[in-house]
Amino acid sequence: MTKNRPLTKLTIKNAQFYAYHGVKTEEQTLGGKYQVDADLYYDDKSAVLSDNVSDAVNYEEVMFCIDEIFNSDRFNLVETLGYDILNALLERFTTLQKATIRVRKLSVPIRHIVDYIEVEQTMSRENA
Repeated sequence: MTKNRPLTKLTIKNAQFYAYHGVKTEEQTLGGKYQVDADLYYDDKSAVLSDNVSDAVNYEEVMFCIDEIFNSDRFNLVETLGYDILNALLERFTTLQKATIRVRKLSVPIRHIVDYIEVEQTMSRENA
């Protein structure tokens, strides 16, 4: 009988970005602040045994990947932005089994007062 190894969860909280996403002209012209949380699940057995960052999910490389998506294109919807981030992470980091991304748009240009809007999306290798 094969025993499953538990997955390690690597969390990145409140990563800050400035980008020009949104439907409204002022969002596309002036830009806005965003925050991203990422919960990344992977089998860390190789990393634990080697104690080598090249065998782990390198969080600095994760940040570069997220930043690349944030600045490579303009998105009307945070849903599309989150989806592209998830796909890029699962493509680039082959040890990832599952990832959850939360993208927050701060200072939302609407009539009502809100702290932020947030989209949360989860993707696993099975549904990637």
